[in-house]
Amino acid sequence: MSVMDRLSRLIRANVNDLIDKAEDPELMLDQILRDMQSNITSTRAQVAAMIAQEKELEADLDETQRLASEWDRKARRAVESGKDELAREALRRKRDYQENGRVYQQQHQAQEQMVEKLKAQLRQLETKYQTTFGQRDALVARHRRAHAQQQVAQSLTTITPLDPSSELDRMERKIRGTEAQAAALTEMGDESYDAQFRELDYDTDIENELAQLKGGATPLGAGAGANQTIPALEMGEIESDDAVEGSFAVVDDVGGTGSNEVRSPSSSGTTG
Repeated sequence: MSVMDRLSRLIRANVNDLIDKAEDPELMLDQILRDMQSNITSTRAQVAAMIAQEKELEADLDETQRLASEWDRKARRAVESGKDELAREALRRKRDYQENGRVYQQQHQAQEQMVEKLKAQLRQLETKYQTTFGQRDALVARHRRAHAQQQVAQSLTTITPLDPSSELDRMERKIRGTEAQAAALTEMGDESYDAQFRELDYDTDIENELAQLKGGATPLGAGAGANQTIPALEMGEIESDDAVEGSFAVVDDVGGTGSNEVRSPSSSGTTG
């Protein structure tokens, strides 16, 4: 296949595709009806012209037959009058008109057949036009219904929730993610509150135990030294674990010796 043939086929294919896409059934039906009406009008004109020709041929045939009969009578009169030459001329004229009459007869018969054929075609066109015109509304309604169904089907295909790539499914996933984040934050908040309440409970136990120690429910040791408090503990001046351990060591010494004096960790002598 040559390049020109391929190019020609490609152009025709693209043009036909564009024409197919541009075709509107409603517009095409209206155009078909207009074309049929135009054909009917043209056919009627042709039939009328053929009928006119038929009438002319019929008139010519009648005139020829009349003249042939006229020359036949003249020939008879010439024979009766003994004028043979005149009778011969009349017979020759009669023969000419009879031959013309036969030609007109053949043409008239052919014209009659043509007129009948054209009349049949005209009736077929008119019948087909009436049928198409009656079906036009039904065909247009079917086309509109099919077009509406196609649009609805395309819309359902576009927004169906079963389609994982649809916007609705994407929004649903996004909402589920937001709900999961909200639930996680709520759970974390609940755990934080529970820990705070447990810490409060723990601090309450410590305060109760401290109050019991201060109230003498559990004495630290015998003697007056047990009722004395550690100045550093009451004034909040202990700043390190070593100082706390040293303070408790003093308490232990006071409880063991029974003395009334409390020694600080920095004192170097003992009180007798």
